[in-house]
Amino acid sequence: MTKELGVGIIGCGNISTTYFSLAPLFKGLKVLACADINAQAAKLRAEEYGVTAQTIEELLANDEIDVVVNLTIPDAHYPVSKAALEAGKHVYSEKPLVLSLEQGEDLRRIAKEKGLAVGCAPDTFLGGAHQLARKFVDDGGIGRITSGACYVMGPGMEMWHPNPDFFFLPGGGPILDMGPYYIANLINLIGPVKRVGAMTSMASETRTITSQPRNGEVIPVKTPTTIQALLEFVSGATVTLTASWDVWSHRHANMELYGTDGSLYVPDPNFFGGVVEASGRNKDIKEVTGWDHPFGKFNQESPNGPRANYRTAGLADMAMSLIEGRDARCSLDRTLHGVDIMTSILKSGAEGRFVDLTTTCTQPAALGIEEALALLK
Repeated sequence: MTKELGVGIIGCGNISTTYFSLAPLFKGLKVLACADINAQAAKLRAEEYGVTAQTIEELLANDEIDVVVNLTIPDAHYPVSKAALEAGKHVYSEKPLVLSLEQGEDLRRIAKEKGLAVGCAPDTFLGGAHQLARKFVDDGGIGRITSGACYVMGPGMEMWHPNPDFFFLPGGGPILDMGPYYIANLINLIGPVKRVGAMTSMASETRTITSQPRNGEVIPVKTPTTIQALLEFVSGATVTLTASWDVWSHRHANMELYGTDGSLYVPDPNFFGGVVEASGRNKDIKEVTGWDHPFGKFNQESPNGPRANYRTAGLADMAMSLIEGRDARCSLDRTLHGVDIMTSILKSGAEGRFVDLTTTCTQPAALGIEEALALLK
């Protein structure tokens, strides 16, 4: 097995710049080529980052490509990943992996038959803040987790995204778009889910784009935009998850977990860094400190100030897992369990009943300081 895997990126939209710019931080990866249904988009990214622009067919036939990174729109994730597997390539996909459990099981079947790996974002749970929270939980900081509450809410994507249509169509919506960050981190901190129940709704059947260049255009809403879910974990813990694009402002914390000996306050799972706080039975809430994780260090400027951004860590971990012969933290089993959770939440909302999950997974291995440093060049 080579010590560096050739990477080809399919999908050269907004998110691709993150993968192009951050992949060089990590061992085991060398981005060689990119492709897009829009040839001009691939050409521009190729010129910007010094790689080869190819058609999708050429990239899939490229013998130098070991791993295809699928950054297409959600509705195209399944066919593109399937084509990559059938071409003999490992696959790492942006979230969500697929739009149905059946699609995911088909990818698992093909991957198993061909001896290939499939991984999927989000990898933000590998961030310094969330691994600090994981260590605190594993060390018994709040005892046994019994319950919790998570909130990801805002007014919607049409105010900033240039082409927000797909966010409001089946396969989009806040639970499939933002839910993966929260669910992946809950699996990281608590483990697999047993069953879910939910109520879903939408505030409007249309949205008006206020971003450029389509300011004023009205687009349809075909998927729930407010989801209030209850997750029962195999461990016995129960956690509420509210995901909405119908909220202008709120004062809810991103994630709180309650245990037999205290409470844990986890920052936004959409990001790698942030402040982790906890209290014991004395109710005295303090910052959890004393652990200088490399994926919590500021490495990027943003409109809100410096931040830690190590996206592609999950891709690097998958590449190194192939090289080292171990389990990847953003594995297909965990990703597929996440898809099962999210689609079951939507099914519960549509049918008005609890839904038992048909998949399960293990918690990913914790990513400590030494393990994280081992991924970096």
